[in-house]
Amino acid sequence: MPPAFGQGNPGATRRDCLRLLATVSGGLAVGSTVVAAGVLPRHGDGGADPLKVADQLDPGETVTFEYPTAQDRAIGIRLANGAVVGYSSVCTHRACGVLWRPDGGTAGELYCPCHQGTFDVRTGDVTGGPPPRGLPKVVLVEDSAGGIWAIGTARSGESEENGLCRQLRERDPQLADQAGCNDAPGAPASAPASASATAVAST
Repeated sequence: MPPAFGQGNPGATRRDCLRLLATVSGGLAVGSTVVAAGVLPRHGDGGADPLKVADQLDPGETVTFEYPTAQDRAIGIRLANGAVVGYSSVCTHRACGVLWRPDGGTAGELYCPCHQGTFDVRTGDVTGGPPPRGLPKVVLVEDSAGGIWAIGTARSGESEENGLCRQLRERDPQLADQAGCNDAPGAPASAPASASATAVAST
């Protein structure tokens, strides 16, 4: 019998430990590949009811929340110019958490500390590192009292208007036509500029 490996479990052999290490490493590699390939569910794949995520958000402030489901981590940021942006806070590389770094880039940046991926805070596009695509968007709007609401999502590379129209077409094709989202299902939507306001008004 080979000599015991490790003092915590005298019956464990070096071969047992190597087998365990290989199994865990293989599982991590497969899991990472599945995430990187986009096989797992992600933001932008479905609509959800509007969700108030903050009573107000001052320039440079952030809010974290779950949207469109309780399993989808997201972040909202008020930029210095007053715009409010929202994104999935799950890196498109290996699903690590994405953080707001106000001193990065020209207007701040979203940063993944796992493999140093960076994203443009204004667009969600990849600006550095290994992420294969930009961050999916969470469409945020501000009400008259300053409250911040999540009203929909958009896939990586999809405009907010197209994402809202796609989700509206999936839920209620007739209402989508009334809102001006009248492209064929599956085709890129050419939403009117008022699509965001229409989506809020219809909720």
